[in-house]
Amino acid sequence: MTVEEIPTWLAVVAVALVDERGRWLMHKRPAEKHHGGLWEFPGGKVEQGETPAYALVREIAEELGVELSPEALRPAGFAQTADDESRPPIVILLYTCRSWAREPQALEGGEIAWFAPKQAALLDKPPLDHALLAQLTALEGLMGDHL
Repeated sequence: MTVEEIPTWLAVVAVALVDERGRWLMHKRPAEKHHGGLWEFPGGKVEQGETPAYALVREIAEELGVELSPEALRPAGFAQTADDESRPPIVILLYTCRSWAREPQALEGGEIAWFAPKQAALLDKPPLDHALLAQLTALEGLMGDHL
């Protein structure tokens, strides 16, 4: 296989904003979009020339009106679509963030809400967000019934 034949991939970033009560902010996608009506960790595509952290800062400002600092982001996991010859795989890089400026708002449609980890696990989500949530739960050590 030559370099030209190696498939490319689409880098996507997402964040689990964690409030003082340990809840995660989730975004419900607008009905008319792909995966419409499903809950996800907010974020978006990494544009050419951007690092994942700076792409996330930009995306969250656009999507939620929230100001993040790249230094406040902590890697939490990743998920990838299954191999499909017809399109490049999507790889989502998930970060956590416990400090930010401004109150989150759903600026691009849909809705947002805060969920305890066990509540978030019960939401209808796209497949990759299920994988991200499982990794985040394990990372945060959230396995008990107290949640």
